[in-house]
Amino acid sequence: MEFQLDEEQRMIVETVRSFVETELYPHEDLVERLDEVPVELAESIRNKALAAGLYAANMPAELGGGGLNALALALAERELGRASFALQMIVSRPSNILQACEGEQIEQYLLPTIRGERHDCMAITEPEAGSDVRSMTTHAELVGSDWVINGRKQFISHADVADFVILYATTGIDESERGPRKRISTFLVDMGTPGFEVRRGSACVSHRGYHNCELIFDDVRVPQGALLGEEGHGFDLMDEWLGATRLTVAATSVGRARRVFEMTLDWAASRKQFGKPIGSFQGVSFQLADLAVAIEAAELLTLQAASRQDSGGMSAQDAAMAKLFASEMLAKVTDTAVQIFGGMGLMAESPIERWWRDARVERIWDGTSEIQRHIISRSLLRPLGA
Repeated sequence: MEFQLDEEQRMIVETVRSFVETELYPHEDLVERLDEVPVELAESIRNKALAAGLYAANMPAELGGGGLNALALALAERELGRASFALQMIVSRPSNILQACEGEQIEQYLLPTIRGERHDCMAITEPEAGSDVRSMTTHAELVGSDWVINGRKQFISHADVADFVILYATTGIDESERGPRKRISTFLVDMGTPGFEVRRGSACVSHRGYHNCELIFDDVRVPQGALLGEEGHGFDLMDEWLGATRLTVAATSVGRARRVFEMTLDWAASRKQFGKPIGSFQGVSFQLADLAVAIEAAELLTLQAASRQDSGGMSAQDAAMAKLFASEMLAKVTDTAVQIFGGMGLMAESPIERWWRDARVERIWDGTSEIQRHIISRSLLRPLGA
C-alpha cells in the first residue's frame, strides 16, 4: 500500500514539524537537566499549541477539537514524537475515552479537557496487576448513592499534573465459562477528592520530566454520576483506548527514530577515521541501510493501521503489529546510533544517550512487546481453532 499525502496532510506535517522545532527543541536540555517542565514553560507551550490549532487534534471538530482522522493524527504524532516526550505531551491529545462522557460529564470533563482547561490521566496498572489487567484489586462498591473506592495504582503517567483521573476498578464478579471473572468499570475522579492521594513514583531513566505516580484510594466517595459508560463495561472502553494509544506509540517511535537516524547519518558522513568518513566503510554503511529499511517498514505498518482505523477495519492485530515493530525498531535505531557514535554516543552532552534511554520504555508501556506478540499470535491461531 502506498500513501501519497494530499495537500492538507502535507500542511499538517509541515505545521507540526515547525512547531516542534521552534517551540519544543530549544527547551529539551533544560527539561533533561531539571527532570521537570517548569509550570510557566508548560503554560506557554500549551497556549501556543491552542493558538496554532494543534491542541486536542484527536477530538471531533464539533466538540472543539482538531477533528483529525486517524491517518492525519498519526502523521501529526510522528512529528511530535521527534521532541522530548515531556514537552510534546503538553500539546495534548486527551484520552479518547472521554468521548463516552454523558450528561453533566460533558461540561465537567470532556469539553474543558478539549479546551485545555483541565487535564486527564489514565489509571489501570497496579503493583500486582500489569499485563494481567483483570487481576487488579482496586475496587468500587456502591454504598447508598455513592461509589466508595479503595485500592492503589502505580506507574500512572503525568498524574502529578492532571486535574482528574480516568480510573479502572472492579465493581463485582461475573460467572463465565472460564470461572469467576472480575467486572471492570470506569470512573472519573477529581484530584483533591477526600481520601485520594497522588504520590510521585520512582525516578525513571526514560523521558525525564514526564513522571509516573502512585495513586492511593482510601474510602474515596464519588457520586453515581462519576461512572463513565456502563457499569461492568470498562474493558470495552479500555480496548478502544489501547488501540488508539498503541498507534500513538508506533507513530511517535517512527518520528523519534527519524530524528536519531538523521543525526547518525550526518555523523557517519562527517566523522573521519583512517582518512575517510566512517560511513564509507561497509561496517557502518550497511548498518545505516538496515536502519533506513526498518524505519520505512515501521512507518508503513503504522500508516496502514491508521488507514484501516479510518475505514473502520483496524483490528487489534493491526495496532499490535504497528506498536511492536515500531517500538522495537526504535530500540534498534538508538542502539546502533550509540555504536556508530562510539564513546561520544554515551556522553551526557550528546542527545544520543538520551534517545537511547528514552527508547527503552516504548517496549513496555501500553502493552509490552510480549503482550503484542500474544495478541498477534492469538489472532492468527484462533480462526484455525488453536
